[in-house]
This record gives sequence, structure tokens and C-alpha cells, in this order.
Amino acid sequence: MKSKTKYIFVTGGVLSGVGKGISAASVGNILKSRGLKVNIQKLDPYLNVDAGTLNPAEHGECFVTADGAETDLDLGHYERFMDVELTQKSSTMSGKILKQVIEDERAGKYLGKTVQYIPHVTKAMQEHIEAAAEGFDVHIVEIGGTIGDIEGQGFVEAIRELGIKYGRENCMYIHVVYIPYLGASKEFKTKPAQNAVKDLRNTGIVPDMILARSEKVAPDNTIDKLSLFCGVPKAAIALLPNADTVYQVPLTLEDNGSGDYITKRLGLGLLKSKNKSWRSFVDHVIAPKKKLYKVGMVAKYLDNEDSYFSVVEALKAAGWDNSADVQIEWIDAERLERSPRTVGKVLKSVDGIVVPGGFGNRGIEGKILAADYALKNNLPYLGLCLGMQVAAISAVRQTGIKDANSTEFDPRTPEPVINTMDDQVGKEGTGGTMRLGAYKCSLKSGSIAKKLYKQTMISERHRHRYELNSKYIPALNKQGLDVSGVWEEKGLAEIIEKKDHRFFVASQFHPEFTSRPNRPHPLFVGFINSLKKPVKLATIKQ
Repeated sequence: MKSKTKYIFVTGGVLSGVGKGISAASVGNILKSRGLKVNIQKLDPYLNVDAGTLNPAEHGECFVTADGAETDLDLGHYERFMDVELTQKSSTMSGKILKQVIEDERAGKYLGKTVQYIPHVTKAMQEHIEAAAEGFDVHIVEIGGTIGDIEGQGFVEAIRELGIKYGRENCMYIHVVYIPYLGASKEFKTKPAQNAVKDLRNTGIVPDMILARSEKVAPDNTIDKLSLFCGVPKAAIALLPNADTVYQVPLTLEDNGSGDYITKRLGLGLLKSKNKSWRSFVDHVIAPKKKLYKVGMVAKYLDNEDSYFSVVEALKAAGWDNSADVQIEWIDAERLERSPRTVGKVLKSVDGIVVPGGFGNRGIEGKILAADYALKNNLPYLGLCLGMQVAAISAVRQTGIKDANSTEFDPRTPEPVINTMDDQVGKEGTGGTMRLGAYKCSLKSGSIAKKLYKQTMISERHRHRYELNSKYIPALNKQGLDVSGVWEEKGLAEIIEKKDHRFFVASQFHPEFTSRPNRPHPLFVGFINSLKKPVKLATIKQ
């Protein structure tokens, strides 16, 4: 069967976290630069229906698409590298597929047949892939996990069968492997990569290209060994050592000739790359900076820095826009809560603070203390989702209403500054039911927000079920805080800000999801621009 869409399947070997997401996104970047219409999709073997209920401390951030899908953080990589707006079709977890198959079985759609993993589950997987690919020149599919994982075998079989269905001329398999360096013998070892390719071949898939990750630059003979023992042409192997910035990876692939190899292999013709602007952007990123801003991230999920990946990238992008490096200082909200007298000492060491999103009451009082300090001491503050809610609680408490709180943290609070949204009552604790995706927000004339956005109506992505209680807006006004952004359909406060302050802006939405490395988000740019001029320090690497 011929396919109008060309498929690229990306798998990983040796170990997890090898960089498949960045690799897949980089392939998308170089193909899009050739004028091709490219889509990309993540297949996750987890039995969760979506990423909404995953612990960010273990799995990393939950990225939200414009149409409201709660997804793996790799979709953030895809959007930033390809500058696209993905949909729920780009995120598929095993739990979603299995739920669909079981529901179809219960409804009698299989007409009495015994339902099996092959062909019924794998066919459902293929249908999700094909639906996401429709209308695109190239569709990139990344399979989460590592070849050999039991839970990923269904997806691997599904893409193997698609290769047969559409023909090798329309399907390409890229395997991302890891090349370890042994310090004792001072040599790189390709044996784990060879075994990973062997594991892939055992599934019936022969890789067309190998991307070899390493901590340091591997010698050129690494390509010779991989080619000889893995049966892949030298031109189809790219070495990807750690880079100064992940945004350098598409250029490394281009310089290796990978873009030309892929387009030739898929019969797309020799399309010229038009990534000069991306190369200029990367050159600017890796160039030495004279300024260094220290930004305090008052957070609670500190076991995994990926928990706030999009926030960190948005801060870096705003820094680059200001020809500055941004150094993240991780501040444990729980520690502030346990030792409130140390708040001033801790926050004096940074140029400004960001309070990102989160759930539950752990560390909340520490975040409120941070917002309180920023309000009183003219310290630049950017609040994101929960960061807006704790800022509102802090301001209301400053008016003398000491019991001000959120019903999320204290369901019996007599002063519910933050309460459950009307359409969220009874849904607490359930997945996929929050206010999710992009909603319009009207900006108040003369506000800081409007000056930053340079427009009156904006659209931003949400992920929450609690809102600012309009009853307490007068109390906010007493403290100099104003509601400058509103979702007019429900009268929901979207942005609060304080004008007589160096910078105090907090949003109910997540602006980090729409920030791009070469086009930073206005709120992050405004925050970075408000930071004090730092002392000249040694340049740090990204």
C-alpha cells in the first residue's frame, strides 16, 4: 500500500533518558526547515490514560496542549524545536489504547471474536498513528522507554507492521543508542549500542539510521565500528555528544548530513535546508554573556528538575533575549515553611523569584511566605498558576484576614480566597477533568500585562480546578493589586499585578507552554527585564 505520508519511527536502546525526545524533535526541526509539513507523536507504554495523574517528581512536568491534552514533557520539546502547536493526537499512552479496546469489546464491536493483543490492540495503536499522520508530508513517531521493555512491545510490533503495510520506501526507523566512556581504560565502548541494535532486530525491525549519544565527543572510528557491527551505512550514523545547548542538536545533524540522508532515503528529493535563522539563534545562545541573572525557583517537586522543564526553558529564552544567562537557584518551599525566619536571607541571594504550578498543601505556606516577601520588599515576582493563587492569599492576609486560604489546602477555611470552580465541584482527585487547554483572556487597558503582550485579547493554556474568589478582589485592591486579565465568559480572574512594584505579575494560566527558545513569552521577558543589573560574573554554560 502506498502512503502519501512518510513515517519516521524513533526508538531507543541501552537505557532510558538517552535523548529520544530531543532527537525526534531535532529531526522534525531539520525536515520542517526544508519546507515539509511535519507532525510528531509520542507513544508512551505507561498504562495511564494520559500524563495528568503522573507524579512530576518521578516523571517530569505534565505538558498541556492547546486543545487540552495532558501529555508527556517530550511534547514540549517538539513544540519548542519545531515551533508548532500540537494536539491531543500527538500523545498516545497504552492506557488510552487499552481502555478503548476494552470499551469496544464491552460494546460488542468485535462481534464475538476473542480479543487479543495481536491484532486488536496493535491495530488500535496503528489507527492512532495513522490518524495523527493524516494530512502531513512526514509523521515522526517516538516510542517511549527502551527496546526490550515488556510494556513497550505492543507499540514496537505496531510500527513493525506499519513498515510492512506502507513499504520500506515510506517508513524509516531511527534507533537512538548510548556510547559509554570508561574512565579507567579511557575508551568509548560500542558494545551496549551493538546489543541494543540486536535487540531491535530481534523484534523484526532493522534500523535505517543510528543516533549515538555520548557524554563526550567520541572518536571517528566509533562510526566505523557501529557501521560494521550494526549493519548500518556510515552516512546513516550521527554522533551526538553533549552540547552547550540542546538547541544545537539539529545543527549537529545537519552538519553530519543527516537531513539530506533522511529526505533521500524516504524519496522526498534533495530539499535544501533553510535553517539560517536557527543557526544564528544558536550562535547567540552559546556566545559568552556579560550578564548573569540569578532566579529563585520556589518549588516543591525538587527530586526531578524536569518537573519544571518548560519554566526553566522559558526563563533561559527570556535571558537570551536580554543577552544574559539565567542561573536557576532551587528554593525548597517546604524548607521555607519549616524555617520562616530564613525567608529573607534566602531570597536576598536572588535577583527575582518564580513560583510555578503544583498541587496539594505540601510546601504551600513556604510559597505564600515567598510571595509575601516579594510583595513587601519589591522583589521581582512571576507567579504561574499556583503562583498566582498563593500571591492572592498572601495579599489578602496582609489586609488582616489571617485565615485567608484556598479550599484546596483547607476545605473548611472561613476565608476561601481561592475556591473550586463551579464546574469542577465533585471532580477533585479525578484525571482529565480540570480546566485544560487554551482559553481567551481580555487584558485591561493600561496594565503591565497589556504593555507586555502588546494586544488586548490573548489565548493561553490552563491546567487547574481552583480560581480566585471575586469576593476578595477589593481586598487585593487595598494592597495595590489589580486584576488585569479576565476570562470574560465566566468572569474568571486570569492575571493579577501590582503597578507600584519593580515587577509583580501572576497568571492563572501557564505561559511557559507557549514560550519558544527563539521567541520568548512576553511575561517571562518582562520578568527578566525587571531584574537588577548584576555584577559581572564568569560566563556559565547552558
